[in-house]
Amino acid sequence: MEIQKNLIKLNQNFQTKEEAIEFCGELLVAGGHVTPDYIPAMLQRNEELSVYMGNFIAIPHGTDAAKKEVLKTGIAIVQVPRGVNFGTEKDPKVATVLFGIAGIGSEHLELIQKISIFCADVDNVVKIADAQTVEEIANFFEN
Repeated sequence: MEIQKNLIKLNQNFQTKEEAIEFCGELLVAGGHVTPDYIPAMLQRNEELSVYMGNFIAIPHGTDAAKKEVLKTGIAIVQVPRGVNFGTEKDPKVATVLFGIAGIGSEHLELIQKISIFCADVDNVVKIADAQTVEEIANFFEN
């Protein structure tokens, strides 16, 4: 999983899950991975099926229909120390780490699988959530 350091953002704060998803999408656009039309598809995906995966992570990504908006496979990693709620007030699902992804063909499934395996160990999520530098986060995925 190739990580671009310019797509890792530390200490972000969002009022809503929609803001958080849009931020991930904007990073993917800035990195040349998707067109701007991918962002609404990321919001739509979360409406259809929550992108919250448990263990304090969310993996915002677009719908299948938005595949044509993907220019190249990519991942953005966003640290949200205060968390952002992907659930409801009565049933909160707080994410402190966001992995915005886009994949050519079925590569997004491979990304989700790799992220899920890595984050199944909550200690790994804590390390990303507590990281003080972009390099620290990038190093977790280079090994």
